[in-house]
Amino acid sequence: NNSYHASIKAAPFEALYGRKCRSPVCWTELGEAQILSPELIQETTEKIVQIKQRMQAAHDRQKSSADLKHNPMEFQVGDKVMLKVSPWKGVIRFGKWGS
Repeated sequence: NNSYHASIKAAPFEALYGRKCRSPVCWTELGEAQILSPELIQETTEKIVQIKQRMQAAHDRQKSSADLKHNPMEFQVGDKVMLKVSPWKGVIRFGKWGS
């Protein structure tokens, strides 16, 4: 996916591969020289740490927003409550098997 994600402040492709996604229009352009291995490892490690921090920050923002809307409920023994019963999922067959 090459769409920008606000939580990691990059596109998933860019976060995974460390470069922007090249569309077919850009395939004719010459690529950059390869980065040496230790530099590539260091840069990748730094990007992973940065992405984890951004994802944690996005998670914290979403949690604080959800916590504002949450109303805690307290129940006492003997209180009457309503139980939500969801409909059955899937095909339900009644009767004897094989008939």
